[in-house]
Amino acid sequence: MKYLLSTLFILTIATETFAQPTTTADSIYIIQDSVLIPTRSGVEIYAIIVRKKSNREPLPAILFYTTYYQGVNDNIFGKRSADRNYVGIVAYARGIRTDLKYYAPFEHEGTDIYDIIDWISKQSWCNGSVGMFGGSYTGYSQWATVKKIHPALKTIVPQVAVMPGYDFPMENNVPLTHILSWSNDIYKNKSLPRSLPFDYFNNGTAYNKIDSIAGLHNPIFQKWLHHPSYDSYWQMMIPTPDEFAKINIPILTTTGFYDGSQIGAFQYFKLHNKYNQNANHYFVIGPYDHWGGQRKPAKNLMGYEIDNVANINMMDLAYEWLNYVLKGKPKPEILKDKINYQVMGTNEWKHAPSLKAINNDTLTFYLVNKILTTQKPKVQAAEKQIIDFKDRDNQNNFYTPEIIFDTLDASNGLIFTSKPFENEFSINGSFSGNLFATINKKDIDVSLALYELLPEGKYFFLTRYVGRASYAKNNAKRQLLKPNKKESIPFDNTRFVSKKIGKGSRLVILLNINKHPFEIINYGSGKPVSDETIIDAGEPLLIKWHNKSFIKVPVWKN
Repeated sequence: MKYLLSTLFILTIATETFAQPTTTADSIYIIQDSVLIPTRSGVEIYAIIVRKKSNREPLPAILFYTTYYQGVNDNIFGKRSADRNYVGIVAYARGIRTDLKYYAPFEHEGTDIYDIIDWISKQSWCNGSVGMFGGSYTGYSQWATVKKIHPALKTIVPQVAVMPGYDFPMENNVPLTHILSWSNDIYKNKSLPRSLPFDYFNNGTAYNKIDSIAGLHNPIFQKWLHHPSYDSYWQMMIPTPDEFAKINIPILTTTGFYDGSQIGAFQYFKLHNKYNQNANHYFVIGPYDHWGGQRKPAKNLMGYEIDNVANINMMDLAYEWLNYVLKGKPKPEILKDKINYQVMGTNEWKHAPSLKAINNDTLTFYLVNKILTTQKPKVQAAEKQIIDFKDRDNQNNFYTPEIIFDTLDASNGLIFTSKPFENEFSINGSFSGNLFATINKKDIDVSLALYELLPEGKYFFLTRYVGRASYAKNNAKRQLLKPNKKESIPFDNTRFVSKKIGKGSRLVILLNINKHPFEIINYGSGKPVSDETIIDAGEPLLIKWHNKSFIKVPVWKN
């Protein structure tokens, strides 16, 4: 993803058909490749089984379920578990490495994985206990699995887990940049032209025609666009409230401040704790991107040198947890409480029993005359913004190639800056707020980025909100704005961040409307946004951002 928040890794797959499992061995492993696991649906699941030759007794099994195929390199996921005295299983989503006509991302994991675990638990090399770990789609698959927990499943470790319809393939009802390339690389096994986003932007084509422009009709992409709200299609993929209430196995979630899937990872945690007051669920978050939240973090994360204490290998942590649950080993040392977060700039981890306990104050800032002020305005006023969607010579383009940088490009947006802070504090949590706007159209896609302006003049990117105004009050139901009427656009579904804000620093908000090649353009006609073309642009978008608008920033003050 373009905004430091890479959501999924795009890996090509090969389409192969296998009849009989084969067994290979090297110096220490027995590897059963091309194993076909039966399911009640009749669709067989392709799997790899890896065991150590030296292990002759039944062992716990670790299942790594994936939608990606990386060739023989996939054996390493099984070998990692075998090296730790488990049986390692790599199982693929239906259709992957068999027949892609069965491939339907997100739709069958709940039932398919139940059957996979049932089969594993009955094998002679398994002692009847199964654990799962892994990130992104693999993280999602674990939450689908616990909709109905198989008795043999003892724990899950969902890392950087996506939540379908919630943070992928759309975030706050705005389709993400790369959803066509993701589905196309897997479904069609063919990369798309690099020029495709620019062709979409420059030609003013409807977003739902992008696959046709590339000459590759993609039914997965089209199906997703037909569900622009967080409707029952998406909701059925994760546990219901009653199902969350019954999840009593221990769980460890890991993610990062700059992880594209963090919103979904946090939402699973929130829902589990909301519906199960005794949830045995631990959460770890630090200065990591999508990769670092599930593997080894980058010491230099896009220009930011992470604190030494943050340099924790999340895969090693996952296995420490699996050893704790499945083998009775000590609980990982970092898990001192249910929520464990690294405060950037302090070289410290903090620990709290709940989300409410991570902050002791909230700062409220009003957007007044290019200033973030704590004083509620007494006189009503508004900042004006004009966006001409027909003009393709310029863009309203949020882009942050690095976390720390010298200048902030407004890109036709509005910048609001606070006064320097007299005392240091820490931002802990997700910022929220309510924008009040009058527009001459029926909808807008809002971009709201939050930065720290350091005393020496550099900017530190903290997080960003993107969301569709017509879904701001209810992500399951579109409610169009009324032209030329003041409207409320509340938001709270933003990424968690924790960082020390030093004395003399300021907070900065960049408020804008999407108009660039890398995200869908909402022209505001009121039609389904993916159907809109540049013809629907009409007159320029006129916005009055009322000074009643505000943001709330959760903090910890010493």
